[in-house]
Amino acid sequence: MKILIIFGTRPEAIKLAPLIIAMKKHKIEHRICASAQHRGMLDQVLNTFNISADYDLDIMRPHQTLSDITSSILVKITHVLDEYKPDILFVHGDTTTTFAASLAAFYHKIDIAHVEAGLRTGDMYSPYPEEANRKLTAVLTKYHFAPTHHARKNLLNEMISDDFIFVTGNTVIDALLLVKDKINRTVNLKKSLEERFSFLRLDAKMVLITGHRRENFGNGFDNICSAIKMLAEKFTNVDFVYPVHLNPNVREPVRRYLSGLDNVHLIEPQEYVPFVYLMMRSYIILTDSGGIQEEAPSLGKPVLVMRNTTERVEALEAGTVRLVGTNINVIIDETTKLLTNRALYDDMAKAVNPYGDGRACKRILQFMQEKQLIKRGIY
Repeated sequence: MKILIIFGTRPEAIKLAPLIIAMKKHKIEHRICASAQHRGMLDQVLNTFNISADYDLDIMRPHQTLSDITSSILVKITHVLDEYKPDILFVHGDTTTTFAASLAAFYHKIDIAHVEAGLRTGDMYSPYPEEANRKLTAVLTKYHFAPTHHARKNLLNEMISDDFIFVTGNTVIDALLLVKDKINRTVNLKKSLEERFSFLRLDAKMVLITGHRRENFGNGFDNICSAIKMLAEKFTNVDFVYPVHLNPNVREPVRRYLSGLDNVHLIEPQEYVPFVYLMMRSYIILTDSGGIQEEAPSLGKPVLVMRNTTERVEALEAGTVRLVGTNINVIIDETTKLLTNRALYDDMAKAVNPYGDGRACKRILQFMQEKQLIKRGIY
C-alpha cells in the first residue's frame, strides 16, 4: 500500500506533520508532496518538524488567484501521480490544494483520505473558499477522519457511509503537545525564545492576534485594526503582539492603523515553535484562524474569533471560544471583559478542549489497520 501525502500551506503542514512522523516511525510506505501554495511559511514548518518533500509542485506566484492555484495543482500533480502511483492520497482540511489534489486523484481513480473531515458552517462563502473546498473534497473522499462527533454528524447528514467515517480528535493537538513538551524540556530552546521576545513586559498581560481570512479583506480588516488600536490605547499596560501575515491585503491596513503604538508589536510570521511559545505566553488570543480555535484551549487560553461564523461549533458549545465578528464595538467590549473580569476569564480558560487528547494520529493508523490498508500490529 503506497501513500501520498500532500499539503500546501502552513496549517496543513502543521496538522499533517505528526501523522508523517508516525508513518515514518512505523515504516509505512509514503511520499510527501508540497504544492507550496504558501512557500515561505510552509518551509518554516517543514524545518520545525524535520520533514522534507519528495515532490515540490512549487506553484506559488505573485498575485495568484484561486483559479491559478487550482489549475496549477491539477496539471503539476498529474506527473507525481503517474510516477509514484499511490493507492491512497492523504489530504487535509479545506485549502485549495486539498480540493485540487483530491480532484486530480479522483481522475486517476486513487482513493482519498481526508484528515479533519466534516467541518461545516453552512455558508458557502464563509469561510471563503474553505467551506466549498471541504464540501467538494468530501464528495470525492473515501476515508473520512473526522475530528469530532459533530463533524461526523455533518458527514452522515451528507449521506456519507458511517463505515468510512472515523472520529479521531484533531491532529493539531498532537502537533501542539509535541512542541509544547519540546519547549518545556529544552532549557536552551526556552531561553532563546525568551530572548527573541524580550520586548514583552514580564508584568504585562499579552494579547496575541492573528488574521488572514479572505472574507475579512477590506472593511473587515479596517474594523479589526481599528478595534485593536483603540484597545491598545485603552490598555497601555497590555502588550498586543501581531505576527502579520504576508498577504498585502493584510499588511497594508495593519501597518496603517497599528504602526507607532508603543504597546503594539508588529512582527513577521513566526515559525511554529516560537508561535506556540507566544500562545503559551498569551493571556487572550484574537484570531480569524481555524486551527488556533482548536489549539488554544489545550493551553488554557480564551479565544475571540473575528469571524461571523465558525465551523468549530464544538468550541462555542464548550465555551472555549466566542464569536465577535469584525464589529469594532463587539471586539472592544469582549476583549475588555476578558481583561478585566477574572471570573469570566476563568470560565473560558478552564473549559475542556473538545478537540482531542493528542492521540489523533494513533487513531488514524488504527483505522487503517482495521481496513487492512496497512499491516497489523503497529499499536
